[in-house]
Parts: sequence; C-alpha cells; structure tokens
Amino acid sequence: MTDITTVPVEQNTDLDSLGPVDYVIVEFPAGRSNFTGEMAAELVRLVDAGTIRVIDVLILTKNDDGTVDAMELSDIEELGSLQAIEADLAELLAAEDVEHLAAAMDPGSTAGVLIWENLWAAPFASAARRSGGQLIATGRIPIQAIIASIEADEALVTEGV
Repeated sequence: MTDITTVPVEQNTDLDSLGPVDYVIVEFPAGRSNFTGEMAAELVRLVDAGTIRVIDVLILTKNDDGTVDAMELSDIEELGSLQAIEADLAELLAAEDVEHLAAAMDPGSTAGVLIWENLWAAPFASAARRSGGQLIATGRIPIQAIIASIEADEALVTEGV
C-alpha cells in the first residue's frame, strides 16, 4: 500500500469527530475508458447520503515515456454533478504521493485517485478514541479474493465434500 500524506480536511474540522480515511486508485488502460457519468453519479449519491465525505480527487495520466501529468478536479472545466463536491476538496496529495501512485500505472493509462472519509464510521471511531483506543491498522480484502473463496466453497458443496 502506498503511503499518502494526510492533513486535516479543513482548518475548522473537529479532529475527534473524523472517521477512517480511505483511498482507491482506478486505472483505465489506454483506449479502454468509457466515461458515461455513472461513476460521478454514484460518488454524488454517496456524498448526498452522508455515507462519505470526499477529501480529494486527482486524475493521473501516465505518458508513454513514463512522465506523469496530475490534474485536480478543480482543473476540469465541465464537472457536471461533481461541481458540488469540488468546492469542498482539500487537495492534500503532495508531489511525492503522485510519484508513488503513478508507479503502479501502465504507460498510456489514466487513473482516478479518490480519497474519502467514511462518515458512517465516524461515530464509532470517535467513541473508540474517547475510550482510549486508537486505530492501529486497517485493510481491505480484494473483491477477487472474496469471489474466489465463495466459488471454492460452492465447488466443495457441489462435490459433496
């Protein structure tokens, strides 16, 4: 996992009320992107529902020569439904973060980096901190691993084992 430089979301944010912060990088290989607006609509839906707070969005393009161009959401002229989200972004990724993130990308590809706070978990995280606890590790189980596990279990059931 890449280390990401983090700073408070806003100067007036109550640090005790913050929830866990996650990030995801979605790569679109050269010539294979199909932007229909569906991802933006889902992101806006999650924000409007109070499930997440978007902290930063970054668009990376890795050129064939390995150089990387980074663009913040605020650099895009037509944001459509993302316009409301853009106004609240912290833009917290530093230049060295961009280098680390782009290292995993294939030349000729474009990637979207999304950093968000899990608002749904904020009350639990705050209660844990007030109780003297501290979050010492987080992790994700890749969906491919879950699918493989379910398929393996189903195969065992089918075989009668």
